[in-house]
Amino acid sequence: MIGPEKLYKLFEELGIEFNYIEHPPTPTIEDARKYWTALDGKHCKNIFLRNHKGDKHYLVLLDCDKSIAMHDLEHILHEGKLSFASEKRMDKYLGLKPGSVTPFGLINDENHEVIVFIDSTLQQADRLAFHPLDNRATVSILRTDLIRLLEHLGNRYEWKELY
Repeated sequence: MIGPEKLYKLFEELGIEFNYIEHPPTPTIEDARKYWTALDGKHCKNIFLRNHKGDKHYLVLLDCDKSIAMHDLEHILHEGKLSFASEKRMDKYLGLKPGSVTPFGLINDENHEVIVFIDSTLQQADRLAFHPLDNRATVSILRTDLIRLLEHLGNRYEWKELY
């Protein structure tokens, strides 16, 4: 399977069942849409951000069918001025490359520095789909299992109404 062995071992340890598909690299939602028909679950857009000072980092999970302006996101999250985190920061905190952002990258955030904001509309989905740290595959898990995973990893997370 594509993705780090430690992710799949953690799934096994936590009893997280998953569905899995492989596909060509899909760095954008538009690229990925043509392969999703084979996988049950609400697909998510994941954005890795930093604050103006660069001392706080955020992972925002959105419904893939929606978009939000950065200014609106700043207003809703009350975290000051935000910008996309650099590739270097993405690697440092999540062990990821651009086009592969996923909450599963939190397995690499040993100091639990990344704060996660999840679009509250995703609470209506039974299953959520993400890359397994590599955009050549997609994994779907139960929404409740995502929360169990986040709690196990120790990162602060919060459901937010983003629209």
